[in-house]
Amino acid sequence: MKKIRFGIVGTGTIAHRFANAIVNVEGAELAAVASRTAENAEKFGNEFNIPNRFDSYEKMAQSDVIDAAYIAVPHSGHIGFSCLMMNNGKHVLCEKPMAVNLREAEEMFACARANGVMLMEAMWARLVPGTLKMLDIVGSGELGDILGVEGKFCYTMDEDEMDHHVFKPENGGGSLLDVGVYGLNFASWYLGKDVETISAHCAVYNGVDSHTCVLMKYSSSAIADISSATLLRKPNEGFVYGSKGYAYLPRFYAPQEIELVFNDGRREKISVPYAGNGFEEQIAHFCRCVCDRLDESPVVTSEQTLYITAQMDEIRRKLGIVYPQDELEICKVE
Repeated sequence: MKKIRFGIVGTGTIAHRFANAIVNVEGAELAAVASRTAENAEKFGNEFNIPNRFDSYEKMAQSDVIDAAYIAVPHSGHIGFSCLMMNNGKHVLCEKPMAVNLREAEEMFACARANGVMLMEAMWARLVPGTLKMLDIVGSGELGDILGVEGKFCYTMDEDEMDHHVFKPENGGGSLLDVGVYGLNFASWYLGKDVETISAHCAVYNGVDSHTCVLMKYSSSAIADISSATLLRKPNEGFVYGSKGYAYLPRFYAPQEIELVFNDGRREKISVPYAGNGFEEQIAHFCRCVCDRLDESPVVTSEQTLYITAQMDEIRRKLGIVYPQDELEICKVE
């Protein structure tokens, strides 16, 4: 399999995690980085020994030194930079949430089709060993019928971080899009998509949701309880409840440990560690899809991304959270 040459768009925290992971993936190579300033691009390039550094995203998109781009900027920049790269023939792995709203997500997939390139949301948690193992456990019937799911991803920012993009409506901020997206995906992996009703409540800070709780009832009568927060710390944990027992998942969305507790009193602990920092599996999967000339990932599908994005739109409507992008013209396919 040939190596896929990646360029990173952005030099923030998530870009660092990607750069640390890619060195462990045999089928990938970190060939370039682009930033708004030459200083940031040089600093990041020196840190990770990246041969090509660009002081504009356009220059990297137009170059021939990369095959694919990893989009690692705030949510509001995902559509513009993804389309820029795809319109220049580059495959795109875009950080979650892939888009601020459904309209943007549909435009992005249309752009990928028009340019004959692959676009995948970087929902890395779907591809880690713990999620794959949990899907096997549920599929085997070991827990019986799945009747409920709980997931909490809640953290609190420091006082000196209150200017962060997660608190800005113009950046698609708020806890729902930042980390609630993991909980919604988690629920869909184990309960499917036949949601009958959704109720939601949130606390608001600066026009975005800072603490959101979502309840979803399914046609099977199962219920999902998902919460997210950026100004409130809760245990980062989840549960999958079945008629024969339940699974407890620390760091539920991408667990490295699973504890099964059965109704008859049996308990079982399963260790499912990452290959590295958790990003390696998604990078390797994306590279295989590109090398196999697939239109999209068979695992992190466009259908799943569009479904969850539409679900977040519906939840935001119920919460009264509106972004400027909900009313603006968006990227057109060239």
